[in-house]
Amino acid sequence: MRSCQAKRRSSAFPLPVLGLALVVGGCAVGPDFLPPEAPVQENWIEKSDRRVSNKEAKADWWRVFHDPTLDRLVRAGAGQNLPVQIAGLRILEARAQLGIAIGELFPQQQEAAGAGKWNKLSERVANRANLPKHAFADYSLGFNASWELDFWGRFRRNIEAADAAMTATMADYDNALVSLTGDIARVYTELRTYETLLEIARENVRLQRDGLQIAEARFRAGATSELDVVQQRALLENTIASIPELETGAQRAKNALSVLLGEPPGGVEPLLGGPKKIPAASSRVAVGLPAELLRRRPDVRAAEMRAAAESARIGVAEAELYPHFYLFGEIGVQASDVAKLFAPGSVFLTAGPSFRWSILNYGRIADAVRAQDARFQASLVAYEDTVLKAAREVEDALIGFLKAQQRAGALERSVAAAQRAVELSFIQYKEGAENFQRVLDAQTRLLEERNRLADTRGSIAANLIALYRALGGGWEIRSGKPIVPDAMQAQMAARTDWGRLLPAPPAPAVDQLRAPPPAGETVPLMRPDDEPAIPAGFPLQPGRPANP
Repeated sequence: MRSCQAKRRSSAFPLPVLGLALVVGGCAVGPDFLPPEAPVQENWIEKSDRRVSNKEAKADWWRVFHDPTLDRLVRAGAGQNLPVQIAGLRILEARAQLGIAIGELFPQQQEAAGAGKWNKLSERVANRANLPKHAFADYSLGFNASWELDFWGRFRRNIEAADAAMTATMADYDNALVSLTGDIARVYTELRTYETLLEIARENVRLQRDGLQIAEARFRAGATSELDVVQQRALLENTIASIPELETGAQRAKNALSVLLGEPPGGVEPLLGGPKKIPAASSRVAVGLPAELLRRRPDVRAAEMRAAAESARIGVAEAELYPHFYLFGEIGVQASDVAKLFAPGSVFLTAGPSFRWSILNYGRIADAVRAQDARFQASLVAYEDTVLKAAREVEDALIGFLKAQQRAGALERSVAAAQRAVELSFIQYKEGAENFQRVLDAQTRLLEERNRLADTRGSIAANLIALYRALGGGWEIRSGKPIVPDAMQAQMAARTDWGRLLPAPPAPAVDQLRAPPPAGETVPLMRPDDEPAIPAGFPLQPGRPANP
């Protein structure tokens, strides 16, 4: 494929050759996008831990908890979540915008026009006094077209930008699914943690009531003072007071799950099936390698494609520095009598080339190019920032998952010891070998340790969920499903003619960015399951590299 410099040298050719070059097409000014270097480490910090595997993380990662209720919630959310539906609609919008950009390749103005008018000319204007008629009718009917040739690749660069923007919206859709699956699992874990804490609180209420009965019996028998009874009653009421707060947290978690599933508060109850234990998974986890984040994380793919769109827009802005070449034409019939509109001699024809060149606005246009280049550079920095934050999220969640397991092991031993301490303190108190303060301290310590253990088990699950979310898992759930629900598609089709954009196909996977095509190679600008829009064999002509 000829470069811009080669095309400019052709201006020394005879005019017919240059004219043919104008018709066939010219170069595409502006940079060709090259995927930026990603700041990714070779391996994870915790790679030496035997619980960490470099195997690729599971796509349906929520199944590691072996919780059928969680599975049902994720499946329901994927089809009903409203933010996911909005993301799917943005794909449809981006596809329509791509069609608009592709349409600019063809004659931009095409219209049939007609008019019938009566004219009365002023008799007080010079050179009109001797006209035989100052009033007459004028009828016309015709067709006109104007075509700006894409000599500098402005329209092709705009197509590249629209295509990259559409691909970014597909990645945004996948990212919405990643967020959804992570949020459902996280809130579900919070709910089960609240339910576990409620169970602990209610068990402690029963235990402390038993202790109160023992204290009252010993007080009535004169074996102890009223202080023991009052202290035990205060501990009991304090535990009872914690229950409403836990019930509030559990209900709020249910409300959040309902909204995630696109239901009003209370709509999730049939799927929950009553209180259950905190989700638990294996202590081992597969995290893959850091480089796989570039492929798995939709937000990284979206950031890269937005940078590609900004790169293409540099060419759109730069094309304004050069002349615009047009072909225009108009054909029709015109007569002063409608009966003679189609008579011989009423045909008129206008055709020819033209050009437009904003030579006096060079500084303003150059500044527009510079501004767009700054936006492109900012998008590259944003991409690097996205990659770095992705790696940090994985490392944070991984260390949290591993350390929470260690903490849980120690707390399990602590709870066992605290339970035994309560049993011994009651025995010794009944025998009069210990005062009641030891019983109170043992009960308080047991409640605290059981609550800490429940929170830590919830933290293990929450960190594992955050880890899988940071690894970019969950978007694969949409495989084989339409990006917009069928009922919504029917509603839209009844309101607007969507052509071949509806019914919407499943969003295709975006595993990696396409590399820049070899010179002269034909590149499809839409996916195979999208509506074809570019003529077969249409070439994309590369310019200079954007970021070598």
